[in-house]
Amino acid sequence: MGKENNSRQKAVSRMMFSGSVREIGVFVALIIMVIIFALIDSSYVTVGNFVDIVKQATINGILAIGITFAIISGGIDLSLGSTFAIVIVAVGQLTVLGVPPVAAICAGAVLGTFMGSINGLLVTKMRLQPFIATLGTMSVFRGIAYVVTGGWPVLNIPDAYRKSLGAKVIGDVPISIFVLFAIAVIAHILLKKTRFGNYLFAVGGNEEAAKLSGVNVDRTKILAYSMCGFCVAFAGMIMLANLGTGEPATGQGYELDAIAASAIGGTRMAGGKGSILGTFLGALLLAALKIGLIITGVSTFWQYIVTGIIIVIAAYFEVIQSKLSSKFSKSQA
Repeated sequence: MGKENNSRQKAVSRMMFSGSVREIGVFVALIIMVIIFALIDSSYVTVGNFVDIVKQATINGILAIGITFAIISGGIDLSLGSTFAIVIVAVGQLTVLGVPPVAAICAGAVLGTFMGSINGLLVTKMRLQPFIATLGTMSVFRGIAYVVTGGWPVLNIPDAYRKSLGAKVIGDVPISIFVLFAIAVIAHILLKKTRFGNYLFAVGGNEEAAKLSGVNVDRTKILAYSMCGFCVAFAGMIMLANLGTGEPATGQGYELDAIAASAIGGTRMAGGKGSILGTFLGALLLAALKIGLIITGVSTFWQYIVTGIIIVIAAYFEVIQSKLSSKFSKSQA
């Protein structure tokens, strides 16, 4: 019994060490990036610019937090951008019809959660591969957004709704930033402090072992995709408040940025490993990079190249981190 407890403690220590190394690594990379851009252009280091970075990271950060749940479960969600579009046009139409902002936001959250659960059901009950299931719903959901609107944007979003998620609360700081932090805190608690979080890591790490241990694998995966849909809904509703129009074409390619932020933050693409803090830092790093390239006059086309390079480096860092974790475990033996 004592040996089992010791081995369990060592396993937990390895996981904590591994996660901390990755998060610290991303944070250090973020600081280095800020220093480099500051040396190139001093206007990069201003309070206003840092606020802009967080504002830029808000949408992608919330999307990345959502997809982190799906990835940890051993899956993926390629329909993220299409779900984003449906929520935008649906909530937009509700507000135009006179539905109060709070009711419209609640309806949007329920809709996003429902669409996420559809992906979960396809993966669990129909036994489809997550890539194929969400690739299919990506097309279906996008088509629904176009059908509902006839291909036209939803215009004249009421100011009352726009102020509900787009108002400035402290100086130039919008309420959407606080929504990002609130979602991040809730997601962190769900992953680290609840039974659902433990089950999610277990399912993503070894599904068969989790099933033999009594974990309801299907329910855990459905909840993971539902959480993804919930986060996507809030990201979409913030975008609607910021722009004041609901475009059915909105969100195309957003899933790639979300996956990138999650991967950079240390979420293992095979599942079973990840953290909300790491994902949050990954989203900040991408936002800081994009704004830095704009301020320094670099063409936005280079963003794609640099982002791709960062993703490759992040993937290779996983190899380095595994070696460090192995050395740490030996030193604890």
